Amino acid sequence: MNGTDGDGAGGDVGGDVRADVGSDGGGEVFDEDRAGEREWLAARFEEHRAHLRAVAYRMLGSVTEADDAVQDAWLRVSRAGADGVENLGGWLTTIVARVCLNVLRARASRPEEPGGLWLPDPVLGREGEPDPEQEALLADSVGLALIVVLGTLSPAERLAFVLHDMFDLPFDQIAPMVGRSPAAARQLASRARRRVREGGAPAPDPDLAAQREVVDAFFAAARGGDFDGLVALLDPEIVLRADTGADRPGVPVTVRGPQPVAARAMMFARPAADVRPVLVNGAAGVLVQVAGQPVSLMAFTVTAGRVAAIDSITDPQRLARLARTAG
Repeated sequence: MNGTDGDGAGGDVGGDVRADVGSDGGGEVFDEDRAGEREWLAARFEEHRAHLRAVAYRMLGSVTEADDAVQDAWLRVSRAGADGVENLGGWLTTIVARVCLNVLRARASRPEEPGGLWLPDPVLGREGEPDPEQEALLADSVGLALIVVLGTLSPAERLAFVLHDMFDLPFDQIAPMVGRSPAAARQLASRARRRVREGGAPAPDPDLAAQREVVDAFFAAARGGDFDGLVALLDPEIVLRADTGADRPGVPVTVRGPQPVAARAMMFARPAADVRPVLVNGAAGVLVQVAGQPVSLMAFTVTAGRVAAIDSITDPQRLARLARTAG
């Protein structure tokens, strides 16, 4: 659930980028020089696309929305041109961030959907099959748990945290986007940082093979009824989040602590299930199937050799779609 800004700077914040990047100039006829400039700008934009997509994904938590935001940014840039821009990469980052901030504020203004917890669509892949686009999108350990916790921040907090902590943008550049002073923007990032720490989104261990060993041991213990062995694999601060879909609003969606999580894991362990390894946001995960039908997609955050977070999607409609993307 997204919070609200409370900064009084509502409305479309894209309008003050380069004297209204969003306006189209009213039927301008491009001459050859202008066409050449646009081709040059398009080429430079493509050079920055992977970075801009990564910014947008961290801001929005959705690959589809991130791609839409980058495309929206290109339309604004192509209409405005880049005359007088000294730092093209920084300027493009700012435009994408403003587009994303508009999207986040629009989300926050909408009534909440019924059904409680909603997990963002993960980025799925296969182990041992590198995907350069996914690797660029998910650099710096952007696990599903982190995307979930980022979704609890207000739009202004999320922008400050993403741009400063993940992309090293200075606060004097962040401040105008949220209509605050650099000192206030620093406070936004600090508050967001604290909430991320408290929200159960630690950085996963970098060794994917070691992550997979822990996940395999988790399922072996759950299926074998080894409660103590299962608890030993769990971090003391573990959190399990489950998106069960709007049709099952009464099902608990968040469980904390090793014993409650272990009890829930053993309750739902299915010896006959096919547990298929997949990559979920670049980390070890599984797609659980019964009789060929997906019943759960689970993302594991393994930190210091223990499971620190489990994010599970059991919504049948979403599972069917996600299972197809997993191949």
